[in-house]
Amino acid sequence: MADTELYKALGVAPDASADEIKRAYRKMARKFHPDVNADPEADTKFKAAAAANDVLSDPEKRAAYDRYGASWDQPRSEQTTRQDDRWQGGFAFDERDVNPDMFRDFFGDRPVRGGMPRDQHAAIEISLEDAITGAKKALTLQSPQIDKTGHVTMQTRRIDLTIPKGVLPGQNLRLKGKGAEGADLLIEVSFRPHPIYTIEGRDLYVTLPVTPWEAALGGKVPMPTPTGTVDLTIPPDARQGQKLRLKGRGMPAAQKGDLYAILQIVNPSKLSPKARDLYQQLAEAQPHNPRSKLGV
Repeated sequence: MADTELYKALGVAPDASADEIKRAYRKMARKFHPDVNADPEADTKFKAAAAANDVLSDPEKRAAYDRYGASWDQPRSEQTTRQDDRWQGGFAFDERDVNPDMFRDFFGDRPVRGGMPRDQHAAIEISLEDAITGAKKALTLQSPQIDKTGHVTMQTRRIDLTIPKGVLPGQNLRLKGKGAEGADLLIEVSFRPHPIYTIEGRDLYVTLPVTPWEAALGGKVPMPTPTGTVDLTIPPDARQGQKLRLKGRGMPAAQKGDLYAILQIVNPSKLSPKARDLYQQLAEAQPHNPRSKLGV
């Protein structure tokens, strides 16, 4: 019985045409290539498909395989004494043997059939300050390259990147022609957690501690902003959690974001005898039951 394992690896019949074999390999590679599918089983299937394609896409190799099966590449005098080790227990595959045309299906500059993007993707984490002022960064990438013989190697490259002023988390920076095989490079931006600010859209938020008397009496208190300290006016009778806005102090853009201060009333850790007396006077001068809505 004829050996059909290589045909099975590509999912084609033994009488498949050269075009059918080519299409089947491309389909398998797009689905199981390790650059698009991280499943270890997918890597095994990709190597099997690549090894099968290496034989079946060559008319002479295919003819030998159809005639002699797994030992197609062995000297005929040895055929009856041993099987070809290359195919024992599975398929042997060298990643350097990837077809250049197939490789361009992964990393070219236009979508492949089925809508899969060919852009190369990378990520960079920056500080909030970098995003506010803009910055220059260097990114080290490993990209597959094809030499003149069609062999694939991984090449380390340094990419000089300009972080534009006002970039936001989740945005992609596109570098034309900087990806593998001349494709575009898409770099997704993320922010390192900031010890002071949080970001929502283009607005920034900071929790601003104030004393009970600052909240009660109002006045100016120092407040940090990404570009320096400013004096924030606290209105009299300010409440815990009250939100105060500094217009245009958020993320830069044609329409700038705002900076919001969320007031946090903080009591002294320990009262002096005089302060305790003043609190007692306050309690007598300003009777107040904050639990009245609870019915107590």
